[in-house]
Amino acid sequence: MNAFRSLATYIALLVGLAGVMLILFAWQLPPFRGSVEMTNDAYVRGQVTLLSPQLAGYLVEVPVQDYQRVKKGDLIVRIDDRIYRQKLEQAKASMATAEASLANSEQSRKSAEAKIGSARAAVESAQAAFDAAKTSLERTQSLLKSNIATQSQSETAQATYDQAQAAVHQAQAGVLVAEQDLNTIVVSRRSLEAMVDSARAAVELADIDLQNTHVVAPQDGTLGEIGGRIGQYVSSGTQIATIVPDRVWVVANFKEGQLDGMEPGQKVTFTVDALGHQPFTGRIERFAPATGSEFSVIRSDNATGNFTKVAQRIPVKIMIDPQQPLADRLVPGMSVVASVDLAQGDATRVAEAGEK
Repeated sequence: MNAFRSLATYIALLVGLAGVMLILFAWQLPPFRGSVEMTNDAYVRGQVTLLSPQLAGYLVEVPVQDYQRVKKGDLIVRIDDRIYRQKLEQAKASMATAEASLANSEQSRKSAEAKIGSARAAVESAQAAFDAAKTSLERTQSLLKSNIATQSQSETAQATYDQAQAAVHQAQAGVLVAEQDLNTIVVSRRSLEAMVDSARAAVELADIDLQNTHVVAPQDGTLGEIGGRIGQYVSSGTQIATIVPDRVWVVANFKEGQLDGMEPGQKVTFTVDALGHQPFTGRIERFAPATGSEFSVIRSDNATGNFTKVAQRIPVKIMIDPQQPLADRLVPGMSVVASVDLAQGDATRVAEAGEK
């Protein structure tokens, strides 16, 4: 009887020990802790871009459908462009007016330069008449001293001299006036050139507005649900569609205690729930600069209240190896189970040491 009880006790102990060992093995706790670190807190990520118009107006064309493949430049929606087309024509007319005024200013400049030449010629003519009058006055005064010329002749020669001198002054003043007119035209031309530049910029802005009535795909990808409908009034910033590019990656959130031994370039194996746990491979590209809790909107303050240590998670970006079966079916948001064999880091270091 005692032997039977001892046997039952041993069996119970063995069953309990087996259960404990099974739990330790299932949770990968010592002494069964291996070199493979795994997390199911991982997801496929991608650049989901929201498409919105920059202008306000009514939608007159929506040629795409939900979940449609598009190429860069394909039309997503078109806004009624009649107003913006007329604004462009108006801007072009204003630019033509400004260019005509600038061309007229060029003709005025040439005319002012010709007037300056004419005024300088008039100065030369007046100077010649003045020299002649001066010579005549000197000769008459000399003859008057010899009593050959009369006093009346001397006075006439003096009057002619004075008139010639005044004519020189008048011609010189004409040159100054012509030069000032040219300066005025040059200054006005700068203003007209600025008006032409402003009008040209207005044309370009109006043309940009006209182009913005066509909302096109910024890159190749797949559309999400189309929010725009024909006849709908949209304004700047209204969400009308989303586009998901083909390039995707995996973000795995490992606990901080799992990162010891992980390095960029290490191979990662992961499965995707939505694809029947199809295995995929990838490479660690980089680690997040902070834990996920640091990027949360509401961060916890461990300096208040009772403290309970919680293992933090650090996002790890994993690039997916190309040309894998079913890789084209990976879309952002899919749940992933990622595994990293830390032993590969030791093997790599040993191989590098052997090469040296």
